[in-house]
Amino acid sequence: MELGGHLIAPRFLIVFAAAAGIIAATSAPLVTAADDSQLAQLWQEPSDLLSRDLFHGPWGAQNAPDPAATYTFTKPKEGGVNPGVIVRDSHGRTWHVKQSPLDDDKASSIDVQGAEGPVEVTVSRILSAVGYHQPPVYFLPSFTMTDASGTRRHPGGRFRLETESLQKISEWSWSANPFVRARPYNGLLVILLMFNSWDLKDSNNTLYEVRNAGSVHRWYVVRDLGAALGETGRFNSLSRRWNRAKRNDIDTFERHPFIEGVEQGFVKFDYQGRQPELVRHRITVDDARWAADLLGRLTETQWRDAFRAGGYEPALADRFIRKIKDTIAAARQLTTSSNRTSRVSPSD
Repeated sequence: MELGGHLIAPRFLIVFAAAAGIIAATSAPLVTAADDSQLAQLWQEPSDLLSRDLFHGPWGAQNAPDPAATYTFTKPKEGGVNPGVIVRDSHGRTWHVKQSPLDDDKASSIDVQGAEGPVEVTVSRILSAVGYHQPPVYFLPSFTMTDASGTRRHPGGRFRLETESLQKISEWSWSANPFVRARPYNGLLVILLMFNSWDLKDSNNTLYEVRNAGSVHRWYVVRDLGAALGETGRFNSLSRRWNRAKRNDIDTFERHPFIEGVEQGFVKFDYQGRQPELVRHRITVDDARWAADLLGRLTETQWRDAFRAGGYEPALADRFIRKIKDTIAAARQLTTSSNRTSRVSPSD
């Protein structure tokens, strides 16, 4: 099946998981309740991974926003901590634009440290490349918009296209869904932690109804991906609020550890973000290595294209890529031989 120019390959996968806190991860695994058709709603084997275009993404160049077009303001973006607008282009297409909260004196959102747009597009490209469904998202550093005050150039951001083939049904829960403990579900969590994605709240997840050539399917999508590539958010017990974490910050990202070690067969992550119980005593060594092997199949060109899609300069992209590859190497080196916590690094 093909959707938005993206070939969706069939998959055949038997998924095993250990029951967290009940048996050790090295004991006989349990078979997940999710069957192949259910898992395809979350993830599909990327059999054509090496040919996937990470610059234009799964929806292709034909669905990208025109950087030279003039967009018409329709209303402000609702929800989230980042400002934005909903605009319409000359073809009648509607776009949801997420901008930077600090872009008043900047010509481009990519110039703003902490901007979510570049992060969201880049991480979306990588997730879709390795088999996880994603909506059509693109990045423009700036764009022209007409509103009540006139026509002028605005700092850009993430452009997400409204399309009749994708209809939002609801959000979905990280802890209550058909895939809990399935290998692709655990692998998705590992991949998000590799990017230091910390805002794992249910409202960032979208359940879509997908219509294509007369058929109707469902997609479980992690959609709002901008809280990553920086530091982990931490909950302040005194204020009862989450501290604002640095996003899109290479210096912080390079310093942040990924894995603390292995404990009773489960990977212990250096993670203090939302819903830490999702990864505590749940992710096995095999889960982490599966995710690392999946990302390890991407070529150097594909990594650079993913960051280029987010508007990153090559030198900055290379630093992010080096850190991510170090993290992948650390995950690949994990073994189940240790029953106590021991810190793991690529050089171990």
